[in-house]
Amino acid sequence: MNYLNTLLFGLYPYLAGTVFLAGSLLRFDQGQYTWKTGSSQMLSSKNMRRASNLFHVGILVIFFGHLFGLLTPHWVYAPFISPGAKQVVAILVGGIAGVMCLVGGAMLLHRRLTNPRVRASSSTMDNVIIALLVVQVALGLLTIIPALGHLDGGVMIDLAHWAQSIVFFQGGAAAHLDGIGLIYKLHILVGLTIVLLFPFTRLVHVWSAPFGYVTRRYQLVRSRKA
Repeated sequence: MNYLNTLLFGLYPYLAGTVFLAGSLLRFDQGQYTWKTGSSQMLSSKNMRRASNLFHVGILVIFFGHLFGLLTPHWVYAPFISPGAKQVVAILVGGIAGVMCLVGGAMLLHRRLTNPRVRASSSTMDNVIIALLVVQVALGLLTIIPALGHLDGGVMIDLAHWAQSIVFFQGGAAAHLDGIGLIYKLHILVGLTIVLLFPFTRLVHVWSAPFGYVTRRYQLVRSRKA
């Protein structure tokens, strides 16, 4: 069991991360014409905007919440908020964002599987990745149930230590998850699998997020005289 734990939570994260980075670079270099969102809105726009907005807003909140929540060292926030209070905030914010993402993702998945025009234009990987994202969000919401039983923040700190050990190349990362419940481990494994598959899906378009629009100069539009 120790060997399996080390394999899944000590080595698999680096395999997923390596494929994530190398695969993204290779795809950008070799397949730029496939570097796109592959939007299907023109094929069917019914409920598309509502589902897309719910999904994207929810997943962005979840992503940045996990990013800062897991990778911020305990000593940084300790003077301002206790681990227990931080966990309660994470449950509330993550729960709301998770429900939004789950509802929007389920609507998008249902649309891809049941709308003939959208289904015909969708690849197998399109369906697999949206299904995995929906499963991942559902698992994340299920972690709230055991989290409510231990509001001291101890498990959250163990998860943060694991994530920081992986990202900052510290040894013995998998040991931080020895006493973690199965639902947390499933959530981590599905998340790592999404990272592994990332370069082979339409998710690569997030690398091209148009942040420049925030600071770009205004476009001047003149009326055409008759």
